[in-house]
Amino acid sequence: MPQVEECVKMSNFVSVEDLPLKIVEQLLKRASYFKNGGQPPKFKQPVYVANLFFENSTRTHCSFEMAERKLGLTVIPFDPATSSVKKGESLYDTLLALNSIGVQLAVIRHPQNDYYLPLLDLAPTQQLNLGIVNAGDGSGQHPSQSLLDMLTIKEQFGHFAGLKIAIIGDLTNSRVARSNMQLLQRLGAEIYFSGPQYWYDAAEFGQYGQYLPLDQLIEQMDVVMLLRVQHERHQSEDQFDVTAYHQQYGLTKERYQKMKDDAIIMHPGPINRGVELDSDLVEAPKSRFAEQMRNGVFVRMAMLEAVINGRKLGGI
Repeated sequence: MPQVEECVKMSNFVSVEDLPLKIVEQLLKRASYFKNGGQPPKFKQPVYVANLFFENSTRTHCSFEMAERKLGLTVIPFDPATSSVKKGESLYDTLLALNSIGVQLAVIRHPQNDYYLPLLDLAPTQQLNLGIVNAGDGSGQHPSQSLLDMLTIKEQFGHFAGLKIAIIGDLTNSRVARSNMQLLQRLGAEIYFSGPQYWYDAAEFGQYGQYLPLDQLIEQMDVVMLLRVQHERHQSEDQFDVTAYHQQYGLTKERYQKMKDDAIIMHPGPINRGVELDSDLVEAPKSRFAEQMRNGVFVRMAMLEAVINGRKLGGI
């Protein structure tokens, strides 16, 4: 198994868009090492981390905190609802305050796309000096979800090249779709899109894969990756017909029966039961929903460790 000095070293972890495939492979191996009982490094000094979630989250937030505790990090509680953010404090000033009292890593989920760019391009006179791990930015990137999805697919098939993967649903608002399509294409998978066609922007998604109706895809796909309908980001909610969506774009029991024997279902969660996925299929034999959540802890351990190594924290 890899030793600490062989692990990935990164100053920040904000995107998979330009992440070298060699680094992706190392991160997946490290996550597998942790999953199989491998022990994290023993830090000589405390490492302090804060989780700043400006959007609601269960899986990602709790998974990062579990990963932090498994690594032996000291987690500093932070709740935007009771912080000076409510008084108009900027993200930069919030991070400056946390950094000044000793926080060395910040895991951030933020509604603004690319919120991290100005934080990574600071003027020399500014004093912010902490590692940033992106836990999701608007409809932009979701690197930890993407990597846990890669680990789940690799565990099932052992490779990516030539796999047929359908990404289905609310493409317009999905950071998961964007992170995954970018990385999967570079790994050699064949990508297809489906769902309501008005959520498929050919200018953005066409370079990664073609759009086809779900019933033309279902029998051919190795991976059926469903996306949550993000009701909170849609203005015309009164027009949304749950039953009609499920019948036309969801994974029904009938479509499940048409899937290949070794095909798998994936969903980033939370699932709108009876919308993207029939409720009875959430824990069906082909579903990897729970396994994705399990894998998330170990992938996030590998990501956090990479930034700790890159910043030489913990006295290692």
